[in-house]
Amino acid sequence: MRAAVIQFPGSNCDRDMAVAIRDVMGADTSLVWHRASELPQGLDLIAIPGGFSYGDYLRSGAMAARSPVMQAVVEAAGRGVPVLGVCNGFQILTEAGLLPGALMRNAGIRFVCRKVTLKVENNQSIFTGGYDSGEEISIPVAHHDGNYFADDATLNQLEGEGRVAFRYAEPVNGSSRNIAGIINDAGNVLGMMPHPERMIEAVHGGSDGRRLFEGLIREIA
Repeated sequence: MRAAVIQFPGSNCDRDMAVAIRDVMGADTSLVWHRASELPQGLDLIAIPGGFSYGDYLRSGAMAARSPVMQAVVEAAGRGVPVLGVCNGFQILTEAGLLPGALMRNAGIRFVCRKVTLKVENNQSIFTGGYDSGEEISIPVAHHDGNYFADDATLNQLEGEGRVAFRYAEPVNGSSRNIAGIINDAGNVLGMMPHPERMIEAVHGGSDGRRLFEGLIREIA
């Protein structure tokens, strides 16, 4: 199994993500710099980690989405390669057009950094098969621009097609319908604001994030 973690100037969860994928999934994991025009061959998973790419200048994820490597990521996603975007990675996926909607400044204009309770809305995707539908899990968040927004038509479509993967059990950042993570229409791209890679061992304070990676193993190994 081969995986790539995309690095941007300002990424700060890239190595955490690489360790989670390597240790839980046993994948040969490469770190790929944003200036690369090509990705390694034979990838089974691409991860876009959290952080503050390009210092969040202009708009969170907007500059990163136009980096050379993202064209290769978009093409790989179009071929069906699974793509996981966490926190800033979720922002980048929306800016790149791989997921609908946008991530705006948190309601209350405050940085939120704590563990939150998520409800698993859809456990039928390749990313969420390690959970039970309706299960509540604990995953940390750390973001200033995690307020998910989309128009009502888009939100209704996401809900109707079962593409809401995770929902906050209570309001966290003002996200529309408390959405914490969504999947693309093909089912191979997941964007989520909470950080599963930070919860893969009990010494981290819990291991609920581990099952996301374990579920991926069963689907793509």
